[in-house]
Amino acid sequence: MAKTWKVQEAKAQFSALIDTTLAEGPQVVTRRGVETAVIVPYEQWRRLQRPKYADIKEWLLAPEARGDIPIPPRRGVRLREGSDFSDD
Repeated sequence: MAKTWKVQEAKAQFSALIDTTLAEGPQVVTRRGVETAVIVPYEQWRRLQRPKYADIKEWLLAPEARGDIPIPPRRGVRLREGSDFSDD
């Protein structure tokens, strides 16, 4: 769990904030009790900025879902009575 730092505390102990970020991961900075910013290690930020896919084709062919489209469950299948298409 990330430690929360008040802005004044983060400014006064900036080196400690950086050291904690590198050792423990992202740190949250608050202003007037509201979470305002997150300090993350540079390499983690670079990974977040890197495009996940090289191009649109790679995105379209990706196995994971590309949106949040709810798919309703299928109900029981009803078969229609059809005519016999054989030549008999």
